[in-house]
Amino acid sequence: MDNPYLPREVEVIERIQESPDTFTLRLRFTDPSQHASYRYAPGQFNMLYLYGVGEVPISIVSDIEDVHMLDHTIRAVGRVTKALATLKTGARLGIRGPLGQGWPLRQAQGQDVLIVTGGLGCAPSVSVIRHILRRRGQFGHLTILQGVKHSNDLIWRDQYTTWAKQPDTQVLLAADVTTADWIGQQGLVTTLLDDVNLAATRTIVMLCGPEPMMIATIERLLADGIPPTQIWLSMERNMQCGVGHCGHCQIGPLFVCRDGPVFNYPTVAPLLGVRGF
Repeated sequence: MDNPYLPREVEVIERIQESPDTFTLRLRFTDPSQHASYRYAPGQFNMLYLYGVGEVPISIVSDIEDVHMLDHTIRAVGRVTKALATLKTGARLGIRGPLGQGWPLRQAQGQDVLIVTGGLGCAPSVSVIRHILRRRGQFGHLTILQGVKHSNDLIWRDQYTTWAKQPDTQVLLAADVTTADWIGQQGLVTTLLDDVNLAATRTIVMLCGPEPMMIATIERLLADGIPPTQIWLSMERNMQCGVGHCGHCQIGPLFVCRDGPVFNYPTVAPLLGVRGF
């Protein structure tokens, strides 16, 4: 990244509608040299800037080896994301990044990995899942737990099916409200932990999603003997500058955009669930 304050131009090379309100923009830098030199870590994010509208932080969901593309999956819920939803192939926008701290992949090597996500909170975990599956021999057993409010909210259904077929990989899905064609369980994502055999001494956990879900999951994991230092979570806050200057994403003494979004649990444990933080 040359200048974190200046957006660089990217082009939409493909647009994928994932669900009625969720889409993926596949981007490529218009300057080939910038595209060739761009590097990021799973768990980092970019600020996507739409000229005349504004910018918004979006997780990178492609794998670092996908050098020909840069994917961002977006839910159209606000002014900027709704405007991004109107973009077609060939449209151009600005990008700042990569920003923030990613997942602890070096610490995870040789260990079992448990990934627990909720809703579109799964987006920050997609790049790390793809990273692990492409480097399968570097990691132990991979368990992916995904929960949604309604079974129709699940995106990437084909991806979950493909992941479940990979060696030494377990994928479990849960939905609070289900339809007749639902292939997972009914209930909260934490109930899926009943069907997971965790080796507490060699498991690293990565969480992302709504904060109440992560708090409930952490309580269960600690009760099961997972050391606090083996738990990592991706936090969500109102990130506007992306570099820790504006203060909108401050949580206690930390800035989610700069010090996170991925944190080791002991670092943020006193701040979770506290009103005002």
